[in-house]
Amino acid sequence: MHEDQSGKLPPGQQLLRPGRWPTVGEKPPEGPFDRWTLSVRGCVTQPKTLSLEQLLAEPHEEQAIDIHCVTRWSRLGVPFTGIPLARFLSPEALTADAKFVSFVARSDRGHSSSVTLEVARMSLLALYAEGKPLAIEYGGPVRVIVPGRYFYKSVKWLEAIEVLSEDQLGYWERDAGYHNNADPWQEERYLASGITKQQANRLIADRDFSRQDLMGIDASHRHLERLKAKDALLRNANFTGSQLVEACFDGANLANACFRRADLSGASFIGADLEGANLVGANLAGADLTGASLFGADFISLDDRQEHATLDENTKLSASQITLLADHQEAFLKDKTTMP
Repeated sequence: MHEDQSGKLPPGQQLLRPGRWPTVGEKPPEGPFDRWTLSVRGCVTQPKTLSLEQLLAEPHEEQAIDIHCVTRWSRLGVPFTGIPLARFLSPEALTADAKFVSFVARSDRGHSSSVTLEVARMSLLALYAEGKPLAIEYGGPVRVIVPGRYFYKSVKWLEAIEVLSEDQLGYWERDAGYHNNADPWQEERYLASGITKQQANRLIADRDFSRQDLMGIDASHRHLERLKAKDALLRNANFTGSQLVEACFDGANLANACFRRADLSGASFIGADLEGANLVGANLAGADLTGASLFGADFISLDDRQEHATLDENTKLSASQITLLADHQEAFLKDKTTMP
């Protein structure tokens, strides 16, 4: 475990001002939410199921916890109120082989994520945020908040705590390629790319990434004019310095992709996920970003304000898309574009 870094900003993150909280990740499950239950099972001496009413009746604690999203935005000192998870994970409540804890959500895919027992004991079962019942869109009525880890470890709509003898990768780690340890201070965002250099070169030569899962592909400094990448999975892809004139990224997942100094003039990103993407120095003249999600994206450098994306009157971008960006990013875009 690293030293306490509360109140500090990890590398690669942008600070959102109080009150801004993007809703990212899974869609909320079906209700009813007032009859919620939470089960504690696995390597425990006595499995239990608690109703929402019972959870609300437990003694609560308020903790100020920093949020660090993998898509490069942070909020510091958010006040959450709930039940310290250590209360359910005391040594006498567990069997001798307990080593890990899996948090399981009620969602369409029943997504989950796991942490070590040590990290789980530092976590909070949140029922309130900022003095109000935790809203459904933010993971209510019950969400686990795991401090010191990227926020995908803080599973929304928590309905099961499963204590394990061996680690069990959850959806985000197994299927989405996120790093299992998720330490923001080490920038443990993704696992290494599963694409070989030979596979990448073949796809680049064809200029067709459509509907391919190419997480972490290195396509930097390439001539990829009119690239077809509709609905592609390109999380953490590297397009630094590439020629991407009139490329089509409609519906693509480009979370944390790097387009630094790329030529994206006339490119289309309609409905794309550009959360955490680096667009500093990119040419976005005539680019269409209609409906693209931009939480945590960079358009202007914090280190050198002279280096920034180029936009023109034909760049399609709405005011509603940038209202949740960090202040300096929002201010830059407002100054450089005329938005409806």
